[in-house]
Amino acid sequence: MKITLALVAALASTVSAQVPSDSAIRAILTTRVDAGRFAGVVVGVVGKDGTRRTVAYGPNAGVQPFDATTVFEIGSITKTFTTAILADMVARGEVSLSDPVAKLLPPGTVVPSRDGREITLLDLATQSSGLPSLPSNFAPKDQANPWADYSAQQLYDFLKSHQLSRGIGERYEYSNVGLGLLGFALAQRAGMSYEDLVSARVLRPLKMADTRVTLTPALQRRLAPGHHPSGGIAKNWDLTTLAGAGALRSTVNDMLTYIRANADSTSQPLGATLAMTHGMRHAAGSPAVTIGLGWHRLRTPAGNWIVWHNGGTGGYRSFTGYSEKTGEGIVVLTNTANGVDDIGFHLLDPSFPLQPLPKKRTEIALPEATLERYVGTFELAPTFAIAITRDGAQLFLQATGQARFPLFAEKEDEFFLKVVDAQVTFTKDSAGVVTGLVLHQNGAHQPARKKP
Repeated sequence: MKITLALVAALASTVSAQVPSDSAIRAILTTRVDAGRFAGVVVGVVGKDGTRRTVAYGPNAGVQPFDATTVFEIGSITKTFTTAILADMVARGEVSLSDPVAKLLPPGTVVPSRDGREITLLDLATQSSGLPSLPSNFAPKDQANPWADYSAQQLYDFLKSHQLSRGIGERYEYSNVGLGLLGFALAQRAGMSYEDLVSARVLRPLKMADTRVTLTPALQRRLAPGHHPSGGIAKNWDLTTLAGAGALRSTVNDMLTYIRANADSTSQPLGATLAMTHGMRHAAGSPAVTIGLGWHRLRTPAGNWIVWHNGGTGGYRSFTGYSEKTGEGIVVLTNTANGVDDIGFHLLDPSFPLQPLPKKRTEIALPEATLERYVGTFELAPTFAIAITRDGAQLFLQATGQARFPLFAEKEDEFFLKVVDAQVTFTKDSAGVVTGLVLHQNGAHQPARKKP
């Protein structure tokens, strides 16, 4: 459920244009699906006048029909529904953005504070609470469905024990646990489950009947099976306690309804409420990017603003956004865990280039004795490390607070992951002893030294 702003640096033009034709979109999708990047992908476009068009391509997507009614996990786009609930509750006078989140939780709940300042609902909604991306006691029993067993008691235990490493509101730091906590707290305040709350405040008013946390049998039949980047079937994710961070499933049709309602502040019944979530409220890690309540705002060189969010689970990726200049909205959903952000940004503004398809990599077998040399802990930062472990002839990589993934050899000292487009190069001293590694991902090359 992690967001990336890497595409921001790729802006190179001041051109602004309308969304390309269906044939141009289909060419983009066909190239990627046929290259094995996606099992299938659906793009929806909605104009300022509400006119819709959909392009889908997925001959081997695993479900029929594969179209605007196909169901996908939308991951972190759920966070914008959580902040929509927040805006609605503020508009009704039920809560205030300045309320400490502790006020909404059961009496006696301890929430970390710093320098006499408490974490507020606004801090959580603007990703500036100081909470980390993942809770420190996140230890899933099933790595393929990692959030299913994270309990409310574990959340309370984490909050009680966590020490903030920086001031509240000091800087943007994308936090799944922060937005999950916001959804949990709002549900506590309303006295209902997160699913019932989001249905009452957002889904039913917008008539988004195909968007749910728990799928009906009919929706389950329309669910596209998720896929790992390597092509294998991925388990669906079930978020319970932290549902507000990424639990929703939806369709392109429903998401077009949602993004159109967000793009038009005059729309009924929620346009004015949703508009509260879009305004600039905090810097967000790049000179061109700010954040409102959940939604990110990107300023293009031409002076246009794109309001957007993306999402990802074990077998899905998603993007939605709209252009404030043209009023056009985009939805991109795929049932493969490979990013679609470049497609979404490119369709909203052609000055964003489409990313080249990643190089095809072929794994080789290395002797277990050779693999053993790479085992160890490699420190990228004082609080973030990569653990390399071995089970027989298979190496595994596990970053701090994240799941463990297989690591495959391409050459001696050069390895790659299949679950994401990332590679690892091990470094050695003059005697051939492994002393560190370099993680290659999203155009960055991050060195890490091996701990003794």
